[in-house]
Amino acid sequence: MPEIERSDEEWRQLLSADQYTVLRQAGTERPWSGKYVDEHADGTYHCAGCGAELFDSSTKYESGCGWPSFYAANGDEVVDHIDDHSHGMRRTEVRCHRCGSHLGHVFDDGPAPTGQRYCMNSLSLDLHARPHDA
Repeated sequence: MPEIERSDEEWRQLLSADQYTVLRQAGTERPWSGKYVDEHADGTYHCAGCGAELFDSSTKYESGCGWPSFYAANGDEVVDHIDDHSHGMRRTEVRCHRCGSHLGHVFDDGPAPTGQRYCMNSLSLDLHARPHDA
């Protein structure tokens, strides 16, 4: 059960139409279209729905899949893994634990140390860049 619950109307007011499709209807943005695919800034990626801290930029890597990829979440408690059998495939959906928003999917073909590839939609994320020392 998500910690933050909002009505459908509240979500529609809070999110852009594209974000609503991804976060609340488990949509997927087109590959290579997201703003964070080629992002290399140092910082923390937060849930675009509720602001929960999900991924650190130190775990982001170039997977070549067309979506921002991370090899680990910021702890086991920040995301939920859900069996997904849609579209004739067997996958593991990733949702924000705090608000239940769809983030993307996780696969077991990532790099060490975890072997996981968290393949996330840019629309589900909000990067909070860390300031650089002058």
